[in-house]
Amino acid sequence: MIETLRTLAPLAWRNIWRNPRRTIITLIVVAMGIFSILIFAAFLRAWADSSRDRVLTLMTSSIQIHARGFLDDPTVKHLFEQPSGPLAEALDHPDIAHWAPRLLFPAIVQSEYRTLPVTLVGVDPAREATISVIPANVIQGSYLSGRQDVRIVLGDKNLARLKTRLGKRVVVLAQAADGTLAERGFEVGGVFSGDSEIEGQFAFVALDTAQDMLGTGNKLAEIAIQVPDPDKLPAVVQALRKAAPDLDIRTWKELSPMAAAVDQMMGLIVYVWLWVMFVLMAIGIVNTQLMAVFERIHEFGLMQALGMRPRMIVGIVALESGMLVGLGILIGMGAAAFLISALSGGVDISGFAEGAAMIGAGTMLYPELDPPQIIQLSIVVWVLGVLVALWPARKAAKISPVEAMTHVS
Repeated sequence: MIETLRTLAPLAWRNIWRNPRRTIITLIVVAMGIFSILIFAAFLRAWADSSRDRVLTLMTSSIQIHARGFLDDPTVKHLFEQPSGPLAEALDHPDIAHWAPRLLFPAIVQSEYRTLPVTLVGVDPAREATISVIPANVIQGSYLSGRQDVRIVLGDKNLARLKTRLGKRVVVLAQAADGTLAERGFEVGGVFSGDSEIEGQFAFVALDTAQDMLGTGNKLAEIAIQVPDPDKLPAVVQALRKAAPDLDIRTWKELSPMAAAVDQMMGLIVYVWLWVMFVLMAIGIVNTQLMAVFERIHEFGLMQALGMRPRMIVGIVALESGMLVGLGILIGMGAAAFLISALSGGVDISGFAEGAAMIGAGTMLYPELDPPQIIQLSIVVWVLGVLVALWPARKAAKISPVEAMTHVS
């Protein structure tokens, strides 16, 4: 087998360059096909990563803990005690990087000119900074300085809607734990930026200040947890649920099904695109090989007359196709790897910020080289390309020496 391959390989290589123009066109078709597949796969992966990171680093995190019923009715009626005992031990799980307590509740914010509904979030500023990018995205003033800070941090969008500014006072109204209306004034101490949805939905105050305002004692509405390794997520969730069976513990995939669906669909979309591009490549490959076969009918007939078996004819045509497709794939891989490396520093899509937010992505995409995926997709395309070329190869093998000698080109 190896000796046969050594014999046929130089012959096949010379044959594919008999018509350089046709060979170059085929190489371009194959290279552009694999290039588009790999670039498309890299950007889809970057989109999925951006969508997931946006969910994990804004408000959702990897895991959230709530009292049962809170997600259906997010009010002070559904709170739980500060973590202690088994839950506190579970939160020290080695795979948990950080966690932060929160007190979320619906509220009304009033300025001198406007009134807006918001979700007010009481946070521990030091812990919140370890799991969310919002504290780092303050564009005016400063974030909360401690759990007893008496200022409020608003989104840039809500600041404009309220027609207020940094240093001005706003009034927050919400239902207290005893059912009465709680009212408190806050100075606008900071303004954060993010996508328009986050800016328009949330406002932040210190955790102790929020608990004091609502009279909830030390109770919490939520614990947000960051687990850096997604493969460790099921084990962490299992440990938390075992430690606190009465609480509602959910992963980001359950809390944000849109982002989870995007993450799961990326592989499927890549392979759909692969088949679309392969069909186009296959047309070029088959046409090239059929033309090459019809031009060499006399040659194939003579080979058989000299004793070459039909399977050897199939082998040499398939080998030519394998070399041609393989060379095109190498060119396409090289071009794709170069472009992905050049763009790995980030592609700014802030000009399409609203559209990016609608599909769950951030304003920057970071395509990265994924060698296993590049190799896998390239092998799939090469194997399919060789299989497609077997049809012209079989036609060449079926040519009888007599027909070949009388064939008129």
